[in-house]
Amino acid sequence: MTNTTNKFKLSRRKLLTSAAAAGAGAAVFSGGSPYSFVKGAYAADFRNDPGNQSFVKLGFNVPQTGAYADEGADELRAYQLAVKHLNGEGDGGMLNTMKPSSLKGNGILGKKVEYVTGDTQTKSDAARASAKRMIEKEGVTMFSGGSSSGVAIAVQSLAQEMGVIFMCGLTHSNDTTGKDRRRYGFRHFFNAYMSGAALGPVLKEEMGTERRAYHLTADYTWGWSQEESIKNTTEGLGWETVNTVKTPVGAGDFSQYITPVLNSGADVLILNHYGKDMVNSLTQAVQFGLRDKQVNGKNFEIIVPLFSRLMAQGAGENIKGILGSTNWNWTLQDAGSQAFVKSFGQEYGFPPSQAAHTCYVQTLLYANACEMAGTFYPPEVIKSLEDFEFDGMGNGPTLYRGEDHQCFKDVLVVRGNANPSTQFDLLEIVKEVPRSQVEYDASIFGGELGPYEV
Repeated sequence: MTNTTNKFKLSRRKLLTSAAAAGAGAAVFSGGSPYSFVKGAYAADFRNDPGNQSFVKLGFNVPQTGAYADEGADELRAYQLAVKHLNGEGDGGMLNTMKPSSLKGNGILGKKVEYVTGDTQTKSDAARASAKRMIEKEGVTMFSGGSSSGVAIAVQSLAQEMGVIFMCGLTHSNDTTGKDRRRYGFRHFFNAYMSGAALGPVLKEEMGTERRAYHLTADYTWGWSQEESIKNTTEGLGWETVNTVKTPVGAGDFSQYITPVLNSGADVLILNHYGKDMVNSLTQAVQFGLRDKQVNGKNFEIIVPLFSRLMAQGAGENIKGILGSTNWNWTLQDAGSQAFVKSFGQEYGFPPSQAAHTCYVQTLLYANACEMAGTFYPPEVIKSLEDFEFDGMGNGPTLYRGEDHQCFKDVLVVRGNANPSTQFDLLEIVKEVPRSQVEYDASIFGGELGPYEV
């Protein structure tokens, strides 16, 4: 007997046993064919199966302390709003605009949604320990969150090991859905490659093809990934890279890194920083007079490839006129974005950030996949998410690509608003870059998703 035949018989026996345990009995053989399965008949025993409980528990693991804590606070607000909407409370937000949708506003598969929280501290070890506690002690069926690619990659690996789905929060490194991709991890947020692809034409139009760039880069997977992608883009335009310097996360004082830029001959500074690190490095670069300099007969420019409104608020006047990219912006006029902005604003008194948007959407996408699959059984939920196409959630028609679990959607090139009308109107959209311009072949970053069953 071949191994394939053995595996088929074992798999078939497992299906029969599972169906019987669920009370499905002979329903597995309905429709006159021994291989015609009814919805839910595949449900096997799995970690943290909510079974006959009246509720299902989700885990929200965000940076409540550390350099990315502002992002984490907004992520948590979005998760709480998503739970409220899934449970049929409030105005429903994007439940009203998502298409296609199987969500009913009565929880997930009729079970009320509850949640637990954790603090990643923007540290991989702390994030992994927090996620492990959620899985082993709290019994979550899915966890989400994070504002660091180092964190995302660490807990995504844990998700695969433990057989619990991780819906990535804010993670921008190419590695998350590249060499470190995992079957049990999904990313809605865009990545560094997409930032480069979106920014390239705008940089060429506004700054030309003869520039000399100096990179300051957060010294971890996201910073490395963004530096590489932006460098590839700018060198493709004809720019020269003068230097690339790594900086520690949470450095606070970046003056020692900015001083050498003044005498480097560079006429562009690219800040591959995020959160409070970007606020600090940009503020200090402006204080050192970089924005007022002329080098090589050109006005000195600063670029922040990955922007957020929360960072813009922190940097204040220093953000004006500076180009970057973002995953989403609250000023978008599509129905989904405006529904979310209205709900979030009514709940918290101010508009949501891109971190809030991606975390809210990820929660709804997981819940919808469970409804589509008719089960919480992870392999079937995963299959419902893979190659799922949807709209009505901001950024236009979106694909969750099955090959690497990366979302593809329109990307925004933005600029620090020179004349903001409110304290939140800090980024103006320069260009809505169509999804087709930022798509790429899944094989370019390597990696393997791994098995459905673990």
